[in-house]
Amino acid sequence: MWALSRAPSPVSGLARRLAAGRAVAVAVAVAMAEGSSAAARRPKDVPRHVWARERRRSAGTGLAGPNTVYVQVVAAGNRDAGAAVYVFSEFNRYLFNCGEGTQRAMQEHKLKISHLDSIFLSRVAWANVGGLPGMILTLKAMGLQRCVFLGPPKLQNYLKAIRLFPGPLKRMDLAVQLHTEPEYKDETMTVYQIPLTGKPLAAESMLPQSPGASTQGGNSPKGDTGPGSPRTAQQSLEEGKEKESPKKTGDEQKCASRHPDLVMAFLCKIHPKKGKFLAAKAQEMGLPVGTPAILPIITALKNGESITFEGRELFPEELCTPADPGPVFIVLECPHEGFVDAVCENKTFQRYQEGLPENQVALVIHMTPESVLRDSRYQQWLERFGPGTQHLVLNENSSAVHNPRSYKIQTQLNLIHSEIFPLLTTYRSKEEEAVCSVPIVRGECLLKYHFRPQQAWQRDAVTVYDYDAFVSEALDLPDFQARVKECKESLSAVPGNVGAYPEIVFLGTGSAIPMKIRNVSSTLVNTSSTRSLLLDCGEGTFGQLCRHYGEQVDQVLCNIVAVFVSHMHTDHHSGLLNILMERRRAFAALGQAFSPLFLVAPEQILPWLHEYHNHCEEILGDIKMITSQSLVKGCENIKPKAKWFVSSLLENYDLAEFQTCEVQHCKNAFACSMIHKSGWKVVYSGDTMPCMALVQMGKNATLLIHEATLEDGMEKEAIEKTHSTTSQAIQTGMKMNAEFIMLNHFSQRYAKIPLFSEDFSEKVGIAFDHMRVRFDDFPTIPKLIPPLKALFADDIVEMEERKEKREMRLLKETAVALDKLADGENKEAPCQKRKQAKNHQELSNKKLKTVN
Repeated sequence: MWALSRAPSPVSGLARRLAAGRAVAVAVAVAMAEGSSAAARRPKDVPRHVWARERRRSAGTGLAGPNTVYVQVVAAGNRDAGAAVYVFSEFNRYLFNCGEGTQRAMQEHKLKISHLDSIFLSRVAWANVGGLPGMILTLKAMGLQRCVFLGPPKLQNYLKAIRLFPGPLKRMDLAVQLHTEPEYKDETMTVYQIPLTGKPLAAESMLPQSPGASTQGGNSPKGDTGPGSPRTAQQSLEEGKEKESPKKTGDEQKCASRHPDLVMAFLCKIHPKKGKFLAAKAQEMGLPVGTPAILPIITALKNGESITFEGRELFPEELCTPADPGPVFIVLECPHEGFVDAVCENKTFQRYQEGLPENQVALVIHMTPESVLRDSRYQQWLERFGPGTQHLVLNENSSAVHNPRSYKIQTQLNLIHSEIFPLLTTYRSKEEEAVCSVPIVRGECLLKYHFRPQQAWQRDAVTVYDYDAFVSEALDLPDFQARVKECKESLSAVPGNVGAYPEIVFLGTGSAIPMKIRNVSSTLVNTSSTRSLLLDCGEGTFGQLCRHYGEQVDQVLCNIVAVFVSHMHTDHHSGLLNILMERRRAFAALGQAFSPLFLVAPEQILPWLHEYHNHCEEILGDIKMITSQSLVKGCENIKPKAKWFVSSLLENYDLAEFQTCEVQHCKNAFACSMIHKSGWKVVYSGDTMPCMALVQMGKNATLLIHEATLEDGMEKEAIEKTHSTTSQAIQTGMKMNAEFIMLNHFSQRYAKIPLFSEDFSEKVGIAFDHMRVRFDDFPTIPKLIPPLKALFADDIVEMEERKEKREMRLLKETAVALDKLADGENKEAPCQKRKQAKNHQELSNKKLKTVN
């Protein structure tokens, strides 16, 4: 990655990026100098696509223009997915916007993240940047050496803020290319950043409208200062911040460094492609095809120059196909009506609406809500592009399915038990679609528009939810139907559900990064029909809520009164801000009085929240902070405000106790325990190795939700990563005498199902995303294992084979180590004997001298 200083200047950032690019070029040049270009070997630390690019540049073919270029929809604008597009050429890959779930969709649909050269952000709103922390970590892990970030000035603030996360993000070097710098240019295209400054909307109309998130950029309306408003609720956190930054007093000074809302549009010009030389026709005309003499002739003709050959003038149009001048496309976010004038009056856009052939726009990608599309000013602006321009709209009126594998698994699990594995749904916007005066195309996941070789739409990869196909595939599996039948017959003897609450909904049961089957950590505990609590809140948690609850998601958001964040790893908290913003939106949509939620988290989360609030979007008014450290038994915070927060938390959920304990993972990692006044007790481990403090806190739990990141036999890896194996998690539950144990937080190597341990019993269950569990389901869950094994039989066989290979490798390594040890002992043995004989001889000589 390119370097970013603590207070970067645009010039220094650009200089560093150029230096990083030169470093790779030097590595390529050195490698090629050591042998012929054909024989040159790629250095191990240089990715293959970077190596190929630098070799092309060394050969002087860098800006010849790509043969294949297309744009593909990654996220179609739905409320659960946001809007993001991927641009492909054989030379480069680009991503425009990176909201939560973007990485998961790209992983599922095999859009190579490791090949990304540039990420363009139209606006620093969480809907556009929420997926960046996870994406950057993945790029870092893949060894990507450079990736350009382009966007508004707030982007620098955001990248500085995420440095406060522990781990690799803190140590990474990042850089931003602002619109004040020269245009971005590479082998595929030139990109011009077009800044657009909008007018603020009236407070009463500032409801979220932009695809997937708040259009006001998360800013609370300035007039919103009544009781229970975000601005009033913000005061408690602001007081804590004053101690941290005594120079800043009051909202205006605190947020002085936050840039005014600015949206960046991107005008992209694909490099021209020269016409192809017609070799057969040239041969017919007697040109020296196949000889060195033809090369300067081809070069001149493809450059548009006429030549004279043997007294005859030859013209480019005779011997070359027409050149492709290079299509132009625009990526535009217009968050709300306050930006319409800025779009319509922009001089750069106007130049591309004059009808000149060289400025013909092939495609405009509109990340705009229906209210903007209906605006007569915006519709007239669309018309000015002319009939040759295509228009793609990405907003919440899209009904695209972005994670078909998740829908597929849930459909098949639903065949096993329809209550525990409910079918997924989707959130559908209630806003009426705008009728546009020009033809528009609505976004669908994986929809493509080709710029080269020919301009055309392509829908063959578009994702669909095919219920019948998913069911048919499961029913065709060997033994599946028989195991399901046996399971249902055995369940007829189990009493039906009596108590509807508490209800546990697993929203994310994977670890590290979001993947196609399992999202990262999040669990919803519904304590009643009107109260819910989130245990961890990884990236994509809101999207999971949308897919689980559909149109009821706003009410669920209003029901969430508290969020517990176990520790500061990104897979446990990077979905928090989206929950805050969408929750604020939900209160407004339902006409309910706003109420901040309680955030129970390590105090180390505060610098990140303050940094984001002060420099990006206002969020502090949405939370009441209770530090996890203050809820550890014996260390309770006795400050009056903290006491009031805790008592209010307990009252909201009708709890007798909410307690935390520090666990053995990273620094400041916590588990939690909640005891209801009716007597039930739920314990959540967060991430941890086997931990006695957790056992003590969780004594006699009704339900233990415990991480089981790794399979048995990987205890060494579990220690290195400070996680638990399956059996270790079960043993922790046994030690605390838990009535039932649900295992979750599985490594993504167990994408569908983990390997079963010998310690599995009638007291243990495996969590899946969107699994819904009540206490009365405890006798049922173990009976689901036989049909689960039948459904995932191939995956289990594959994992067992991998386990056998790993065990064989370890045995060989152990044997080799023992052999080396034995060889060393054998070599030492003769020396030891000689040494002993020598010592014995010396001792005998001493005795002889003494006698004499």
